[in-house]
Amino acid sequence: MEKARRYYEAYDDRYKQVHKESLTWFSDNNSKIVIDTINHYFNNRKINILEIGCGEGRDANFLLKEGFNVLATDISSTAINYCKKTYHEKSECFQVLNCLTDRLQMKFDFIYAVAVIHMLVKDDDRQSFYEFIYNQLCESGIALICSIGNGTEERKTDISQSFELQKRTHESTGKELLIAGTSCRVVSFDTLLNEIKDNNFTLLNSGITSIEPDFPTIMFTIIKK
Repeated sequence: MEKARRYYEAYDDRYKQVHKESLTWFSDNNSKIVIDTINHYFNNRKINILEIGCGEGRDANFLLKEGFNVLATDISSTAINYCKKTYHEKSECFQVLNCLTDRLQMKFDFIYAVAVIHMLVKDDDRQSFYEFIYNQLCESGIALICSIGNGTEERKTDISQSFELQKRTHESTGKELLIAGTSCRVVSFDTLLNEIKDNNFTLLNSGITSIEPDFPTIMFTIIKK
């Protein structure tokens, strides 16, 4: 009997549907906030980095080219297979992982997740996300979490409809696609910072940034144990 999929696994369907059209869902532009955070808090490249939700690999590829040691993970096997094929010289740096249920043996100096936590609608799933980061961070490590939102808005989708097909316009081509709706929970800064505090993190910095063209407005938090 096939195991029932969780609502947050709908992105695997979306990647399949988009890649079938010989397109990528996201742009190739790396998230500047990631390298800016590394440069601010670390003074060398000899750090172990973990990416949660690497998608089509744009940020991991950028960091790997810069000489960083990166393990890029995603729950979507379609996304990881795409990364392994596209960045074949660094294929060993990409791995399927469910951060809500899986654990890694090693600890990391820097963990980042760009536009991942908004996919987690249920409170217990969001708590598992934070617990994973806490457990995988070195004692002196830091994490960057970027969450879709403008800091005040709060809304969420119906998770029972995550796998249902919806018409969406592809950003770079304007092509209309029929793809999985996936899940989304946008929270305010108050909610996000309360989650961070409740999961025993210390806030180092927070604010609003832009990751064009994919996320014109996105919140960020930089945290440590």
